Amino acid sequence: MNDLLKIYEVGPRDGLQNEAVTLSAAQKQRLIDGLVEAGLRHIEATSFVHPLAVPQLADADEVMAGVTTRHAGSGVEFVGLVFNERGYDRALLNGCRSMAFGAAVSETFSLRNTHNTPREALITAHALVERAHRDGIRTRFYVMTAWICPFEGAIPPLKTLAVVQEIADWGVDEIAIADTVGHADPLSVGRLIDLIARRIAMERLAVHLHDTQALGLANATTALQAGIRIFDSSVGGLGGCPFAPGAAGNLATEDLVFLAFKVGLGTGVDFARLWDVVYDLEQIIGRPIGGRIRQWWESSQEHEPRVDFN
Repeated sequence: MNDLLKIYEVGPRDGLQNEAVTLSAAQKQRLIDGLVEAGLRHIEATSFVHPLAVPQLADADEVMAGVTTRHAGSGVEFVGLVFNERGYDRALLNGCRSMAFGAAVSETFSLRNTHNTPREALITAHALVERAHRDGIRTRFYVMTAWICPFEGAIPPLKTLAVVQEIADWGVDEIAIADTVGHADPLSVGRLIDLIARRIAMERLAVHLHDTQALGLANATTALQAGIRIFDSSVGGLGGCPFAPGAAGNLATEDLVFLAFKVGLGTGVDFARLWDVVYDLEQIIGRPIGGRIRQWWESSQEHEPRVDFN
């Protein structure tokens, strides 16, 4: 493993999809611009779903086209989440060259989230992945409810492993093991990652964590110790699945960057600029946001020597 931690920023998509305040396309593009200026290089910009399903992301076409045009040649990866052929077509038309797909392990969650069984979702996703390979699109896959389902409870690790193995066999570039509702614990996180890593190269694995039960950083630390170096996070800790009762915010990007710094891993993120993004977004959202590190960070600006994160 190397000494770099890859941060996959989901704020513009997962962070905003469950917010009461709907940002305009221009505001979303400004948010993404700020994330790029702060050093984020892997950003999930939006989701190409039906506007009635997730009205907060109804402007996906405009947002993706805007950021891919404005940041062309920058080396930043802008990802679109896609669940069907129509979404794939829209993403491709608007300049998206990296797509994320997904399926749940849990039967009940799958039916409520996409109105498909897990097997039906996998069949659809497999066809999309094969098309992406033909089109030269980079692929990512979310294995949702990998640990806990809000309706069925704990998911057997071998059941999750079987899904991950099947997806890996398709040649997907990156597989994100998702604690969709944030109810996993550090021990179960470590056990599942260890089980999967015996069969799948660690370099292909990511984790997607929420902080619903205040265990986001603890779970992230366990994943780090297990060898994971790709982490999903959301600026300001925003996020939550509208189809999963009780799913609170994602692991905050600012908390993840600080954790990496404390254990000697680089991220390429300018911490001060990242906070500029948090404060700007906070004004738009209209309520306080920010990770657990916020209180220390703000206090340190007045009372402690400047911390060099670079």
